[in-house]
Amino acid sequence: MATGEDFSKFGAGLTGRQLDQLCVNTIRTLAIDAVQKAESGHPGLPMGCADFGYVLWTRFLRHNPANPHWPDRDRFVLSAGHGSMLIYALLHLSGYESVSLKDIENFRQWGSRTPGHPEHFITAGVETTTGPLGQGAGNSVGLAIAESWQRAVFDEGLPDSGDGGIVNHFTYALVSDGDLMEGVTAEAVSLAGHLGLGKLIYFYDDNQVSIEGKTDLAYSDDVAKRFEGYHWHVQKIDGHDHEQIAAALKAAQAETSRPSIIIGKTIIGWGSPKMQGTPKAHSDAFGEDEVRATKRNLGWPEEAHFLVPQAVRTRFDEIKKRG
Repeated sequence: MATGEDFSKFGAGLTGRQLDQLCVNTIRTLAIDAVQKAESGHPGLPMGCADFGYVLWTRFLRHNPANPHWPDRDRFVLSAGHGSMLIYALLHLSGYESVSLKDIENFRQWGSRTPGHPEHFITAGVETTTGPLGQGAGNSVGLAIAESWQRAVFDEGLPDSGDGGIVNHFTYALVSDGDLMEGVTAEAVSLAGHLGLGKLIYFYDDNQVSIEGKTDLAYSDDVAKRFEGYHWHVQKIDGHDHEQIAAALKAAQAETSRPSIIIGKTIIGWGSPKMQGTPKAHSDAFGEDEVRATKRNLGWPEEAHFLVPQAVRTRFDEIKKRG
């Protein structure tokens, strides 16, 4: 088996959008390699949401890998916890010591720091344990309420310095079709709209696929109208277009009087010739042949496993230094 080190110079010299795509495909291939090695897991969501995760974590999320518990950090909640390889890849690439490449290779193994669903107190950088559908969606509302309360307490009476005050952070949550089907989510988002939690931003992974089949088997809500009724700010975008993602996040940040949901149309298992867009991409390993075919389709070295090109490491190091 070829190691990532054998191909570390892959992608050298790339810049701009090509370098961004190299970074995104690193997230995708780490996900399929980890699930394939574990022979279990959910590769489809990390592959479909890699674009959003990359844009959020490299251009918007305020966090400190050297101090995961910095009080005024932005919070990221992966409510769709089955797609845990997305957050593990982002934590590793961002420089969190809690997730090494070896930890990713030990995905879903007993006692590892990369369990099948993200667990708080096990992996630094994971804000809350998720997995049961709707749990993270509700948790994120609680986190946003906490931010609002802290800001009211600690910033009261302070002069406006233009830097946002002592408490000034956003809560981002990635929610799935399954999350939005849950009753607990309806209760939580209704409360968020009622309270006007302007620092809460959802990204809805609108891939129209569930583990059992297409979502229209059991779900036909007009999500945009539903959230408008909950008094949320609603945007619809192409969830694979980086500039649309960035513009939507900026608009959501600027909407301070109500929470926001970005409905991103995505393709589950993006990049897999046979699996993308199908329920088969939702869960379980692709198999060695399809893993190789996916890497070939992405322009990735087929023989490389758990590859993080040096160009990608340099890119994330630059972001970390920038702060």
